[in-house]
Amino acid sequence: MPMDVQTHLALGLDQPVPFEANGKTNATILQAIGHASDNAYHPCPEAYPDAQVAEGTLNRWVDWNRSDCYPDTVRNLYSYLPAAYDADKPLNVIVFNDGVGYISRQGDVRVSRVLDTLHAKNQIAQTMAVFVNPGRLRTNPDDEEAGRVQRRMEYDALTPVYGNFIIHEILPFVCGELGVQVTSDPEGRSICGISSGGICAFTVAWQFPDSFRRVLSHCGSFTNILGGHNYPYLIRTTPKKPIRVYLQSGENDAQTLSGDWPLANQQVASAFRYAGYDHRFELGVGGHTLRHGGAVFADSVRWLWRDQKASEEGD
Repeated sequence: MPMDVQTHLALGLDQPVPFEANGKTNATILQAIGHASDNAYHPCPEAYPDAQVAEGTLNRWVDWNRSDCYPDTVRNLYSYLPAAYDADKPLNVIVFNDGVGYISRQGDVRVSRVLDTLHAKNQIAQTMAVFVNPGRLRTNPDDEEAGRVQRRMEYDALTPVYGNFIIHEILPFVCGELGVQVTSDPEGRSICGISSGGICAFTVAWQFPDSFRRVLSHCGSFTNILGGHNYPYLIRTTPKKPIRVYLQSGENDAQTLSGDWPLANQQVASAFRYAGYDHRFELGVGGHTLRHGGAVFADSVRWLWRDQKASEEGD
């Protein structure tokens, strides 16, 4: 029988990663941020304003603090609703970890503009987006180091806590505030993130395939931060789960004491092939940023929900 994550980690095979060794430090990840190779990428065509495309609505909740999963935290939340939708029908939903990096209409991804375009062209079902920032300490929300530790705990841990947080706290809150419903069909639910947010997106679907079955990972941290380098083994040895995954990384992605990001993503993609998963892997030339992910964002969304759209057109 294959081991579950907790049993595997209990064997003590995962050792703490030092901050400095062999003349290197984990701070070297900065070399992969803003790498010159990212100049090859620009936001996808769907990300640019079009006078013929109606804009959806954006909402923000500042310093939200109603979590039982992470009771000592505050965080900012955002949402996107299509310009037009049937209020009597549940919406598809896509959740973004590190949400502020995805929501900007001048950023690398420009999610709301892309979704506006895809909706206008009837290329995806009506979809709500929820953008979730990592937690900050309620007692000292400006403590940046504590914030980094909190983000690591939320995103890199291979546990069900963050999935429960999204499913049972964030989605009910946002839907209640907006007066909308999201589909209970996991095929219509997607989750996305970059770096630690990318491995976190996969962990949510891995732990909760009956709630999320579509994953978009940008430069996912499938490395030894809190045991994420075990996923290739776990994917190969665990009965296949009904999830679809789009992975993106770059040749100049991060290299730190925790691991090699391009190689780690290739190993995860290889495990998906071995286990027969529906997946797609885009290895570009970029660094540890959203530049390449933004360039392929519209294509990645269409690919993740391709059969759902085809079935709607065939009705």
